[in-house]
Amino acid sequence: MSFTSLGVTSPLIGAVSQFDKPTPIQTTAIPLILQGCDVLATAQTGSGKTIAFVLPLLQHWLANARQDPLPIQTLILVPTRELAAQVAATVKSCALYLPRRMKVVSAVGGVSINPQMMALRGGADLVIATPGRLLDLVDHNALQLSSVTCFVLDEADRMLDLGFADELGRILSLLPKVRQNLLFSATFPDALQSLASKFLRNPTRVEVKDSPNAIPVTVQRAIEVDESQRTPLLRYLIKSEGWNRVLVFVAKQYSAEHVADKLRRHGISALAFHGELSQGARSMALTSFKASQIHVLVATDLASRGLDIIELPVVVNYDLPRSAVDYIHRIGRTGRAGKTGVAVSFISSESNAHFCLIEKRNQLALLREQISGFEPQNQVPGTSGTGGIKGRRKSKKDRLRENGLR
Repeated sequence: MSFTSLGVTSPLIGAVSQFDKPTPIQTTAIPLILQGCDVLATAQTGSGKTIAFVLPLLQHWLANARQDPLPIQTLILVPTRELAAQVAATVKSCALYLPRRMKVVSAVGGVSINPQMMALRGGADLVIATPGRLLDLVDHNALQLSSVTCFVLDEADRMLDLGFADELGRILSLLPKVRQNLLFSATFPDALQSLASKFLRNPTRVEVKDSPNAIPVTVQRAIEVDESQRTPLLRYLIKSEGWNRVLVFVAKQYSAEHVADKLRRHGISALAFHGELSQGARSMALTSFKASQIHVLVATDLASRGLDIIELPVVVNYDLPRSAVDYIHRIGRTGRAGKTGVAVSFISSESNAHFCLIEKRNQLALLREQISGFEPQNQVPGTSGTGGIKGRRKSKKDRLRENGLR
């Protein structure tokens, strides 16, 4: 199977010349999108889904005559700034092979709206946006959505997790009734089914499950340790096991700053990554980490979805995630592209019941380890119990603040 056999034409074949062959999601979705079908696709992050919708969208655009001012023909909606940057990079990279220039505008929160308004003067061919900033631009009369012919909702499940249901409803009301709709998601909860039924027209369902050869090669470890000893243990493991790049997940923004500061004080280069940072600081931290200029990135769940970090060897759950699904997304940052990765979870007496629930829902049964010199003084209980972290459900405001979207 080749991209040409899927219907991709020159010059876009040049944009994918570095790939040996299409991935399963590309093989299935590209012909359907080229035919103009509405598509509802379930595929894991890292499966090649961005290329799966970008190539046919660019091919559709190339087939249409240029207009002036430029009507916004394609809208790609994403949940976070980082995913917007990655999608924009893919679009622009592929667009370099087109015989005429395509105007692509990325519109995200966390930065000044003025440059984005300036960029939209004269219109745009394709806009990649987060929901809040898109509506801000609409309210400022910087863009109109009445000319959109294709609407893409990427990481749709994450969009709902972040509480964007109301924003999505308003955006959908601004779009023309006749258009092509593409929905891509890693999971397909009931709430997403309800949303999909509101705007997809007789969609073709595409569900790509990992083949045995595509399953991430990730060694999962569960280490028992007292909560007060997690940072010293983390430092010990980084040095004793020679981890040169580590993504550490914590529950709160304060914890990200605190743990990163503790590591720096002991000579380990580390930066925090969370929603309260400016977009410039977030981009700098991520770029430095990808380039191995820092060894440790201490992040909230902002980094658990949509980030493609090549050859990341280790992920550490310093704090456990709130849900079993988030656990899979976190550890999915490592063990990619056939590389072996390690995912370590710190288990204390307080968090053990919750980890048991995570294991049960993901059909896991991990052997508990103890590291010499860091044995827990508070005995970790057995695996019985209902598990789960109790407490009030995060409000929409909390979720948006956590991800830097307010």
